Amino acid sequence: MDQYNYYVYLLSNKRNTVIYTGVTSDLEGRILQHKQKQIKGFTSKYNVDKLVYYEEYDDIDSAIEREKQIKNYSRKKKIELIEKDNPKWKDLANDWYND
Repeated sequence: MDQYNYYVYLLSNKRNTVIYTGVTSDLEGRILQHKQKQIKGFTSKYNVDKLVYYEEYDDIDSAIEREKQIKNYSRKKKIELIEKDNPKWKDLANDWYND
């Protein structure tokens, strides 16, 4: 499969008080970087490393456009987006790195 996939993702912290929106072409790798605090700045400062939502896109332009759209959402609208598919705010990447 030659097709690249791009992802828009939302992360939160343990108490779900912070929501971070990002875009990547390597979701598993990027989330691991967040979990290991390899990315200095907002997410490491506020312990934002729990994947609570993501969407997949075929092209980077669509993914970036969607990321910008979500970043402009109110907190209430972001919460609605997350809770539509993940009402308990579970870490969707929780079992990706075990072994």
